[in-house]
Amino acid sequence: MTPQHPHKGPFVRELAPGERVTGYYLLQRKQLEPFRDRSKGNFLTLILSDRTGQILARVWDDAPTVDETLTEGEVIKVQGDVEEYLGRSQLIVHKIRAAQPHEFSLADFLPATEKDVASLWAQVDGVIANLQEPHLAALVRAFYSDENFRAQVERAPATRRVHHAYLGGLLEHLAETLTVCGAVLALYPALNADLLYTGALLHDVGKLREYIWTHEIDYTDEGRLVGHITVSAEMVSAAITAIPDFPAELRLRVLHMLVSHHGRYEWGSPRRPQTLEAIALHHITELSAQLNRFNTLLLNRRSADQAWTEYDRLLGRQLYAGTGEELNAEESGQLE
Repeated sequence: MTPQHPHKGPFVRELAPGERVTGYYLLQRKQLEPFRDRSKGNFLTLILSDRTGQILARVWDDAPTVDETLTEGEVIKVQGDVEEYLGRSQLIVHKIRAAQPHEFSLADFLPATEKDVASLWAQVDGVIANLQEPHLAALVRAFYSDENFRAQVERAPATRRVHHAYLGGLLEHLAETLTVCGAVLALYPALNADLLYTGALLHDVGKLREYIWTHEIDYTDEGRLVGHITVSAEMVSAAITAIPDFPAELRLRVLHMLVSHHGRYEWGSPRRPQTLEAIALHHITELSAQLNRFNTLLLNRRSADQAWTEYDRLLGRQLYAGTGEELNAEESGQLE
């Protein structure tokens, strides 16, 4: 039996073929499509989501009229039957309407970090407190002493879909990056610690202007047209200008880390890393991003006993979780 939650109805991850459900979901996309027999007109394809995932839905009857009543990005109330099609669940919609604001909680539609936010901030603030170079310390504090900035960082996603794509994801990615910085600094003492930490703390500040997170995570116009790398460099450059006697060489090194941290032209960086701190920051941020993406895909596979994830278009591959047999054998004492 599919679980029911007060007001919300079942979450997407709980939807099981063969059951009729009533619930609230975010309408991400909608599109009228023709039946194979074109004399039958069009049906409506929907992508519905909540904080646990998304599901394809179809409206077979009176689709053009239904289409006119719906708006992408709004929460809707749906009643329908869950069916399995080509190995995946889909929802056949019988009733559908726009939801009223008092009927739902936004927390049900956007995933959020499961980490302890206070602990993440303690990690970040501990690094900031230990910065020794006065100009870099002043630069970082120009951002992190602002309560509005901190509130945005605490809520912001790190990306729309690729990694840490949930509320608080940016703060989580930031804390992970700082942790890895500490390990790398222990291995490579030639790295300038204050410079590397500054790059880690500031490399994604532009994401606060790149994304909007209300009913769903999406790009702002500035995010689509300019992008967070350029916006970050602009924000940091402006902050540097306000700090008296900030060394020109240090400014160049900071800005270079920001614009090169994606590592490749085809990944959005206008420059490739050309300093020790820049190449370190690139690989450190990429490690956090890729491990989070892999881990999320493995955790979100359809069932715990599924050995492989679904094919991921961005990665261009499936991921292998294993059968669990080797772990079960070890726990039962069968392995020597």
